[in-house]
Amino acid sequence: MSTQPITLYGIRNCDTVKKARQWLEDRHMAYTFHDFKTQGVPPERLDHWLAQAGWETLLNRKGTTWRKLDPAVQAGAGDAAGARAVMLEHASVIKRPVVEWGPTAAVSVGFKAEDWQERA
Repeated sequence: MSTQPITLYGIRNCDTVKKARQWLEDRHMAYTFHDFKTQGVPPERLDHWLAQAGWETLLNRKGTTWRKLDPAVQAGAGDAAGARAVMLEHASVIKRPVVEWGPTAAVSVGFKAEDWQERA
């Protein structure tokens, strides 16, 4: 059982977020959940994620939200600064979940049980 603080960021109704939360709960790993829909995207945390994981990893270009964006908005997300602006305005384009693991706040993006097992 992990005693390190874990923060999981995402959207409550996202299937991948649900799987990730269940995985943590099944292992009795305490975590804090931050819902983008109700709590927004914390700009200082987004900057940390961008530094740790990179904008290309964080920006979900496969989702419905991305496909519904105006082509000019999509084109504006062609670099780190533009992607950051789009992610702050449209939280659903952030690949989920984003997890900060423990006191070092090491970041992972997405959910793969085999990758997470190393952190348990």
